[in-house]
Amino acid sequence: MTLAPFHLAFPVDDLAAARSFYGGLLGCPEGRSSDEWIDFDFHGHQIVTHLAPGKAGDRMSNHVDGHGVPVPHFGLVMSLEDWRALADRLEQAGTDFVIAPTVRFKGKPGEQATMFLRDPSGNALEFKAFADPAQLFAA
Repeated sequence: MTLAPFHLAFPVDDLAAARSFYGGLLGCPEGRSSDEWIDFDFHGHQIVTHLAPGKAGDRMSNHVDGHGVPVPHFGLVMSLEDWRALADRLEQAGTDFVIAPTVRFKGKPGEQATMFLRDPSGNALEFKAFADPAQLFAA
């Protein structure tokens, strides 16, 4: 199955900080931009940071496998190899994780490596990977 790229636009408090986080730390190439927004290539998907001070961040959390998962959040399902490389890079950069790199649902359907972090505006991101990609929608 070939997936079409998604598009996600979301608020940030500071475009320079967003540029440093998404373009620098996460390594997302920058596309078009203006004084009010920046496009990024988020592993083949288009995310757009829109300047909207005070409007970013999560509103609550839900418990998932013993962790408080921020709501809302967005992110990527990656290969396990790419996930490990990103986890290493983020740990070496001293990232303050919401949920540090871990394996969730161990030994159960949908077992996955996951990590949560926030961008400088407080938006929550999750990066996950499956040893068996067919488990993405396992019940």
